[in-house]
Amino acid sequence: MISHKILRFILFFHVCSMLLVSTGIAGMTIGEEREIGEKLLYKIRTEFSLIDDPDVSQYINRLGRQVLSQSGPHYFDYRFYVVPNDQFNAFAAPSGLIFFYTGLIETMKSEDELLSVLAHEVAHVESRHIASRTDKNAKVGAISMALAMASLALGDPSLAAGLFTGFQAAGLAASLHFSRIDEEQADRLSYKWMQSMRRDPRAMEGMLRTMRRIARYRSDQIPPYLLTHPNPEARLEYVQSLLDYQENKVDEGYYAQTDNFDFLRMKHRIMVTVADPQKARSYFSSILAAGSDSGERMMATYGLAMLEARELNFSKALEHLARVREYYPERPILDVDAGIMYLDSGETEQAARLFEAAVKADPDDMYGAFHLARAYAKTGKLQAGEQLYRKVMQALPEYPQVYFELGRIKSDQGQIGTSNFYLAKYYLYEGKLEFAREYLVKVKKDPVVTESVRDEADVLLERLDRLEK
Repeated sequence: MISHKILRFILFFHVCSMLLVSTGIAGMTIGEEREIGEKLLYKIRTEFSLIDDPDVSQYINRLGRQVLSQSGPHYFDYRFYVVPNDQFNAFAAPSGLIFFYTGLIETMKSEDELLSVLAHEVAHVESRHIASRTDKNAKVGAISMALAMASLALGDPSLAAGLFTGFQAAGLAASLHFSRIDEEQADRLSYKWMQSMRRDPRAMEGMLRTMRRIARYRSDQIPPYLLTHPNPEARLEYVQSLLDYQENKVDEGYYAQTDNFDFLRMKHRIMVTVADPQKARSYFSSILAAGSDSGERMMATYGLAMLEARELNFSKALEHLARVREYYPERPILDVDAGIMYLDSGETEQAARLFEAAVKADPDDMYGAFHLARAYAKTGKLQAGEQLYRKVMQALPEYPQVYFELGRIKSDQGQIGTSNFYLAKYYLYEGKLEFAREYLVKVKKDPVVTESVRDEADVLLERLDRLEK
């Protein structure tokens, strides 16, 4: 019997197919692709979780902006997301939505490797490879994108393989993945952008070696990434030919020495969030025992600190983190990490002092600003907390939790209508559209809310109507 979970996946696949087939034989215009991208994002949020932590979101989008700064004018407003799933996968959806699975990130050794995959996915969007597949065969192109969308949900790799196998049996395999020409163009562009950023393109070779190894050892359950981005062997040969050609054309020392602090911190935070605690502890302990370089060992200690905090062993967590902070004294983001541990263990004043120092050192860090707002709200400084939450909301308008916290402040202030409005936005970005509509209707019926809030509620209700068509 088909499980409820699989039925949801099939239904989601069907909805995506209908959305994409509706673009017609002529393929997707830029406007159609934007509309489809918005609908697909909310379908994804409805069915699956994303890592919405402002720290992770800031990091991955900052890397994305570095690539986009090299790629010229853009058709789309790019957004980058991390999906908590152990599959080896990354995916570029219509209109510049790019997703990375935590299972892929965990295989990476450096920020340059992450940047190389990110640049490759941007290159597919910039070259409009997704849209061109629809141009060549509208129905098959739509199905292929719907399959890629469905793969976001597939915790069951055998189901993903089964879906692809079914279409291969129908003779449509060539339309379900990027062509070799598409892949070469994306690799050529990402190679060029890596060079322009003075990032060592040998990282591309490193990632392709990882992909080849996974393709060989997991041939019975091929990851979605290797289905949609086929033949890592051919890609590896192509990138190696680019490296050979450029070998004597780049001056020694041209490529910057990448500081992997931010990458390893993000990677280890993700591992602590999504991995089995025993597996994560074993991973960090193996790095400490291997005698690798001091920076890697220190970041493994950081991982252990985050793991202890997850298990509510705050004194042990702070002990580990103190060593990391001593090793990296000029990294205010570590003060935010320590502040969260103090805040969650009830030492709110100590937490606030750390957050204030970190936000002063880096006013653009929304991770610190959000948690400073939390500390202010806990100590009754509601106005100061609200101002910071609004700052985070402006910088990260898709972060659901900031709307929940604003709703809580407005409720504490007795402004129930405005509180309901923020809760509606919280549910909207959580993908719970039914609850979002319910709260927006409450806002419309509330005679006390301001005209601007009521007008924005109207706009959001119209948006929900479009998303649910």
